[in-house]
Amino acid sequence: MKVTLLGLGLMGLPVAHRLIQRGHEVKAWNRSESRLQMAQSEGITVTGNLTDAVSDTEVILLTLSDAEAIGSVLFSDEVVSRLGGKTVLQMGTISPDQSRELADRVQQSGADYLEVPVLGSIPEAMSGELIVMAGGSEEVYHHCLLLLRGLGKEVDLVGGVGQAAAMKLAMNQLIAALTVGFAQSLGLIRAEGVEVEHFMKLLRESALYAQTFDKKLQKYLEHDYSKANFPLKHLIKDIGLFKQVAESSGMNGEVADATLSILNSGQQAGYGDEDYSALYEAINPGFDAETDIGC
Repeated sequence: MKVTLLGLGLMGLPVAHRLIQRGHEVKAWNRSESRLQMAQSEGITVTGNLTDAVSDTEVILLTLSDAEAIGSVLFSDEVVSRLGGKTVLQMGTISPDQSRELADRVQQSGADYLEVPVLGSIPEAMSGELIVMAGGSEEVYHHCLLLLRGLGKEVDLVGGVGQAAAMKLAMNQLIAALTVGFAQSLGLIRAEGVEVEHFMKLLRESALYAQTFDKKLQKYLEHDYSKANFPLKHLIKDIGLFKQVAESSGMNGEVADATLSILNSGQQAGYGDEDYSALYEAINPGFDAETDIGC
């Protein structure tokens, strides 16, 4: 398929590479010149002109940061008049209502719309092992299924527009909850001088274990969060969205509020662009990386 990818952030670049590997004809656009140059140096066809990007394509794949960025690009004068007959795949994490509003506007412009948020990060995008959650009509889903199967080991039609967006927010809330819980427990273990591997051995044998604990453990032990597949600032955005959606549904938002407080503390401490597991430092301030003893 002819695919235009709008947005070359952390996920956009590996997604573009994966689509090319699967035989699709890809052209990528990004607002910042530096990311365009990086993509071009890696063999991706790029353009800095939105009109050129969307004029001759079948699918517009959005890997933009939030609903505001999506709206400003997709409904700009250069793009909106050229949407007719195309399919818009929206991969970013946005709220169900934001996705439904996008779908309405896209369809009014004569295009099809499918939300396709994903679970996974850069390594999974590069290997085609993302979990793709689709929301929209079965017809559009099946039309894009072959393309999406190139990105994901699982491509699941969750339901209508908005339902996959809700699924994605629910998953990201779990990312935050599991990370906060593990960081707090690990902090107590280290503060009391218990051997970390002893703790991990028992944890791995229990029903409490999640794979993400081992994936992030070394970052906590080394206090190094520089290689970010998912920055803390993005998790803050997503938990803020989760809180809004939960409260509008009549749920108690206090847990999300507490989580946001911890996440924001991490950002205020300078970890916003680093891996989200840096929230460990906000929960357990004052640990010495050399001695591993609470100061």
